[in-house]
Amino acid sequence: MFHGSIKPRSPGAGDLSALLDRLAHASTRPRYAFMLLTLIAEVARPDGSAGPLVAKDGTVQPLRDWLCDALTPMGGRDPRRLALAARLRAELAGQGALPADPDAASLAVEEQVKLRVRASGKTNLSRAVSEMVAAGLLRRHYQGYRVDHHNRGAQRQAVYTLTGLACILIAPATPIPVPPVAPPPNRPRQGELSL
Repeated sequence: MFHGSIKPRSPGAGDLSALLDRLAHASTRPRYAFMLLTLIAEVARPDGSAGPLVAKDGTVQPLRDWLCDALTPMGGRDPRRLALAARLRAELAGQGALPADPDAASLAVEEQVKLRVRASGKTNLSRAVSEMVAAGLLRRHYQGYRVDHHNRGAQRQAVYTLTGLACILIAPATPIPVPPVAPPPNRPRQGELSL
């Protein structure tokens, strides 16, 4: 009935499905990579760059530490994480460093688990970032006290910049205005007489 030309979307059209397709082909862990990109976009400036420090909930910490801490709850029910908590509880009890109060003991174990998970999480984070850099979704450099550089070291911290298709995750700087909805006109219903 209606004939018109429908233009197919090009893979670089900038929509979410194209980003997910790129992640599925470029990453060994696409779900993890998507969560990572989303978190970077959450703290990114309007130019797409995030880091070297993140200020959240009244604290300032390096971007990589914040990303690891933000992703930590995803493995909370993992049997390896539960075994690590049990092992650390036994280690602290063996050293006599476990508080007698059960709540304080749980907090001490949680803090030790957090430190160990953060250390191993940085390895996972670096691997995922390297895959996304190769896919053209991120750019990475290190910002330091005196000199910025593409290699880390000398007290430089990571800065990640969303590029390419990943830029669609950045929230617009100003909210998109929504026009007000006009109330429907006051018309009489069928069978009623308007007075």
